[in-house]
Amino acid sequence: MYSVEDWVRYGDELRRPLLTGPQLGQSKKICIVGGGLSGLSIAYRIASKRPDVEIEILEKSERYGGTIETWSEGDWLCDVAVNAARAHPAFWRLIDDLGLQGVFSESNPKARSRWIHSNGKTAKLSLLMALRMGPLRLFRSIRASRAGGRSVAQIIPNQSIADAMTLGIVNHVSQHVDADFLMPSLTKYGQEPPLKWSKIKKMMGETYPLFKPRKGAIASLNGGMEVLVHALVKQLNGLENVTLNLRSTIESPEQVSNDRNIPIDSIIWCAPLGRSPEQFTSLDIYAVGYSSQDILDVPVGYGTLIPEPEIPISGILNESDVHRSARAPPNHRLFRIMAPHDRGGDEESVRECLKNILTEVEPVLFKKIGQRRIPVYEPGYMSAIESSNVKYSRAGWFYSGVSVTHVVAEGERIADQF
Repeated sequence: MYSVEDWVRYGDELRRPLLTGPQLGQSKKICIVGGGLSGLSIAYRIASKRPDVEIEILEKSERYGGTIETWSEGDWLCDVAVNAARAHPAFWRLIDDLGLQGVFSESNPKARSRWIHSNGKTAKLSLLMALRMGPLRLFRSIRASRAGGRSVAQIIPNQSIADAMTLGIVNHVSQHVDADFLMPSLTKYGQEPPLKWSKIKKMMGETYPLFKPRKGAIASLNGGMEVLVHALVKQLNGLENVTLNLRSTIESPEQVSNDRNIPIDSIIWCAPLGRSPEQFTSLDIYAVGYSSQDILDVPVGYGTLIPEPEIPISGILNESDVHRSARAPPNHRLFRIMAPHDRGGDEESVRECLKNILTEVEPVLFKKIGQRRIPVYEPGYMSAIESSNVKYSRAGWFYSGVSVTHVVAEGERIADQF
């Protein structure tokens, strides 16, 4: 059982399983496979706490950061994937410890509205929309979900809303997303706190080291989320007990164990393993900019989710609306567009779609800035990984979570074992 102090430090992240090897905390040398935010955060937390533990990070690509990547061109700036963090003390602690207080700020309070585009109309997501689903029906669905292994579609009795919710996070329709994975607090997955959740939340709210965020707010970094990656790499390069390696060839935990002459339970695997291409969804990411005068009819907000599969776009994020720092030249607005491969859209169809949803005016910027591959988390996923018996540790959003909050909190939780 976790203590009250544990719940105050990590909140609902404690509902997610910690997939660590049985002897990890006794290791004198650790090898972390994957130099994304997860691997870097874990290395930083363990190395800072235990300078006597030798840590090696192996990254197969030519850059650190993994999913975290920021594109820029002139005055335009856009995160390819994650662009902000929801309020959580663990993330605030990392920002504080890395000395990034001066470039970390709360999101624009005027950009909190979200919309859903369905049947040719755009409607604001609100409590009223949720109530129209039928409060009693919704309550019964949530109660039934606590049996475990249900999909998000089985909990949210409105397919468009359920699909919009899951598309905005894992780019997959709600029928194929494990509710225990996406919303463990709602399904009561994992352990329950020893006090009422309202009391835990209040106690958590008193532990933010920088600023206490407003309800529903997010926060981001001036210069994009890659600023966090650069800060972590700089800190790790300055630690004598840490070695970082790019362009590493790694096939399996067993190979790493043999090559590095370390026990397999001293390996922390933060990369995808044992997943076929069918166990990912893929999408193209576009940065699209307009003159502010050409897009006055689009209200300031967070973004629009599009659940209809025949439309080539699954989501439009109002990138320049959300952040306090500039993401576009003066008198311009920037949008991040998600175009899933399974919807079959090409650049021309994405352009045409934007004319129907945003504005008929041609954008002043239209650029494909990257691709994403997101793991699939089918119903029953969480129960399956928790019951699996693996000797090496696994961490990151390929396993038990899909947010920066998760991987940062998980890094601290793993370091707690040392």
